[in-house]
Amino acid sequence: MQTASKKVIRGWAMYDWANSVYNLVITTTFFPIYFTAVTRKQFGSDIIPFLGRKFVNSSLYDYSLAFAYLFIALLYPVLTSIADTRGNKKSFMKFFCYMGSLGCALLYFFNGTNLWLGIICFMMASMGFVGSLVFYNAFLPEIAAPEDRDRVSAKGFSFGYIGSVILQLIGFALVILLPGDPFLAPRITFLLVGIWWASFAQITFAALPETRSAGKIGTHIFSESFSAMKEVYLEIKKLPVLKNFLRGYFFYSMGVQTVMLAATLFGSKLLQLPDTKLIITVVVIQLVAIPGAIWMSKLSETFGNLRVLTGIIVFWILICVAAYYTAYFKEQGGNPEFGFYGLAIAVGLVMGGIQSLSRSTYSKLMPDTKDTSSYFSYYDFTEKLAIVIGMFSFGLIEEATGSMKNSVLSLIVFFVFGLLWLIRAQKLKSLSVERQPLTVDR
Repeated sequence: MQTASKKVIRGWAMYDWANSVYNLVITTTFFPIYFTAVTRKQFGSDIIPFLGRKFVNSSLYDYSLAFAYLFIALLYPVLTSIADTRGNKKSFMKFFCYMGSLGCALLYFFNGTNLWLGIICFMMASMGFVGSLVFYNAFLPEIAAPEDRDRVSAKGFSFGYIGSVILQLIGFALVILLPGDPFLAPRITFLLVGIWWASFAQITFAALPETRSAGKIGTHIFSESFSAMKEVYLEIKKLPVLKNFLRGYFFYSMGVQTVMLAATLFGSKLLQLPDTKLIITVVVIQLVAIPGAIWMSKLSETFGNLRVLTGIIVFWILICVAAYYTAYFKEQGGNPEFGFYGLAIAVGLVMGGIQSLSRSTYSKLMPDTKDTSSYFSYYDFTEKLAIVIGMFSFGLIEEATGSMKNSVLSLIVFFVFGLLWLIRAQKLKSLSVERQPLTVDR
């Protein structure tokens, strides 16, 4: 196949520009800080009541995100099977895009007195984000030739980092310009995220081609959908490299995604860094991630995807160890600020690379098929289930031990298991156990 025109590629990448503001502003910086601050103000402590039980506010945040991801992941087989059979993956992508952007915008009305509204809107935003991504990712093998997928995937992540940084800076400017009410600027920023996401997504929807139906869907939608997922699973079992890559991806995603989603809570609650410094730090992470994603893409051309991914995971393990000792240093009365900045730069360097390379590696290893949504549903289900386990474990360990630093240390286990499976995939590749349509390692 040939790679699509530059217009289509740019249009596809613009969805990263559109929806990454959710990932940065809602789950990484403003909303975690806002959620813990506004609930602490409303209830007088970090222990807050919800659904008849008391939670640590940061753990309730983790649980809400985990539940939203689990709910939408369970719907993946049905949604993607319908999208593939009817050829309307763009319509599903639009639905989740608008649901997510609406959830972000409605967070403007969350002020702490209406905890239920904050939780529901946050979950709407999260489900819209992960729901639209599976269809967005499924377009990659349809618009890019195998040899171009690393570059195109990295282009998408780069667009996302640039776009999200712009809105992040706008939100930061609002914090400076509206000093009276500390909660007004974040609420306006949540509204802007919703508008930004829905508006820039129109470029993507106009550029992406309509997809063809892969067949007729029967009357038993649910049974046939999960049957399609089972067929994907059985096909993957026949491909040892792909199978072991996905096992590794499952485990290291638990660590990567949890670090990214909980980093701000770690800095604000455990290290007690000022909100303004945290916001600036996250902007730096995004800026570093842009050349990081491009650099990892270039390295993969020389050393192969699997080798580069293996090296990145080793680096992530070192990050977790350093984060633990940074927190320990804080508990001993030290000033962890500069250590946190160093960790942030390290995370930014490998954050984009591991996401971009994972997506493109999977698209290369998967068999040639028209059911791209179903295959990427399996990929995204793997990632979202990993996030559910990672975030739930992170919150549970914090509640059980009384310290978030123990949660950070536990993530090393996930990375080690991911590393072992990736090493196995690399060995199988080098032994030529199976033939792939494109060599992804050397």
